[in-house]
Amino acid sequence: MRRLWLVRHPPVAVERGICYGRSDVALAAPAAEAAAALRAELPSAVRVVSSPLRRCAELAQALSDAVTFDRRLQEMDFGDWEMRRYDTLPRADIDLWSADVWGFRIPGGESAADMAARAWAGWEEWGQTHDGDLVMISHGGPIRTMAGRLLGLPQNDWLDIACPQGGYIELESDAESHWRCGRTSK
Repeated sequence: MRRLWLVRHPPVAVERGICYGRSDVALAAPAAEAAAALRAELPSAVRVVSSPLRRCAELAQALSDAVTFDRRLQEMDFGDWEMRRYDTLPRADIDLWSADVWGFRIPGGESAADMAARAWAGWEEWGQTHDGDLVMISHGGPIRTMAGRLLGLPQNDWLDIACPQGGYIELESDAESHWRCGRTSK
């Protein structure tokens, strides 16, 4: 049996209601605090692959001395919306996004489908070529994409997968590479 932990970065030092996507924002508290809580849940000797954005990188480096960084695990690029309040974004754009969550390309950024494709490519490289257990530290979008796809859920259900900041989803694979959900943190 193989295990995969999809770990989401801890809470960030960004005001609620701000779209920060791929912006490289700071953590709200030192990464060591979140790492200490996770250490009790994760195996001690495990491969760690992380988004290079500092909210993930700091956690990864607090968990392991040997971290591999992969830009494909970064959060969705919200382009012109980055670091703006959601309530100030053009209503027409929000309506278009709501009508086609996966296909709408954020002005100056990417679509959720673009993010999903690159996150999955990261999984294919690391998850499919690494034989042992694996920890991937990332963001809400990529985590939901990888978990949803591995569990065989319809794409429209991926966004409903719960993974709070600082939490994780543990997936387990049998010998035939059929994945099921093990544990999730609260």
